[in-house]
Amino acid sequence: MSSTPTLSGKFDVIRRFPELWSVLELLKPVTWFPPMWAFFCGVVSSGVEFSGNGMLILFGILLAGPLVCAMSQAINDWYDRHVDAINEPDRPIPSGRIPGRWGLYIALIWTLISLVVASFLGTWVLAAAVLGLFLAWAYSAPPLRFKQNGWIGNAAVGFSYEGLAWFTGAAVMIGGFPGWEITLLAILYSLGAHGIMTLNDFKSIGGDHQMGVRSLPVILGVEGAARVACLAMAIPQLVVIALLFFWGLNNSALLVGGVLIAQLFFMRKYLMDRTQLMQEPVRKAALYNLTGVTLYITGMMISAVGVGSIMTMGQA
Repeated sequence: MSSTPTLSGKFDVIRRFPELWSVLELLKPVTWFPPMWAFFCGVVSSGVEFSGNGMLILFGILLAGPLVCAMSQAINDWYDRHVDAINEPDRPIPSGRIPGRWGLYIALIWTLISLVVASFLGTWVLAAAVLGLFLAWAYSAPPLRFKQNGWIGNAAVGFSYEGLAWFTGAAVMIGGFPGWEITLLAILYSLGAHGIMTLNDFKSIGGDHQMGVRSLPVILGVEGAARVACLAMAIPQLVVIALLFFWGLNNSALLVGGVLIAQLFFMRKYLMDRTQLMQEPVRKAALYNLTGVTLYITGMMISAVGVGSIMTMGQA
């Protein structure tokens, strides 16, 4: 069997088709959790009983995670294959385990499947899916390639992973437009997710510098990006707390407030210590993601439960 050099510079057996395990690795199941969680927050916030809606919920979770999110991972890896050859050369595409243009073909196939599934879940769900798919392609693919600008790219990802997934979960259950309370929560938590995406960019600083990707850690430096990430996560949650109080959901507001205070503690511990942050930016961002982001998504569910109680009363 002949061999050929891959993007990473290694030699591998020439492949015509990708390995199934490598396809799964390309689709990154570990990344599916955030939109699936946001979708479920939308389901809870609708106030509609789960009973009798099991299949709708199942197909909605499939759409949010293994389809739309997975597609976004495939298309991102395809257009980032040269950056990944520097940062993470063992990934499926630069390593050659997914040969030729199969990374692009998989993204196209997953896009079509996503549209088919969404079309069976209602007009609003299909509209949200179309927007989410557009943002996924626009984030990675030229000519738009939103990820070249950390402000725009992180907003697109946050909106797709959190806001659209939340909106979709509520729309699936309600069978139409979810209402402005739910939509506001979805938008606010999308804005907060901008900070999470900024911290995620820390791991790629080296390759982004070399390839001219203007992520926020590149534009603002490590310290500046960390501060922007903290503000992006904290301010929308303060607005959520105010809205919950305004809607009479005092217990929910207090719980989300407690969750935010805990996040501020971990922000100070991992992201505001300038000396440690400059020495270990990737590690500090990863440690915050293990703690602060868990608290962030906990607040999402608390808010969803609170608004769901309002929606339930309105349906009674």
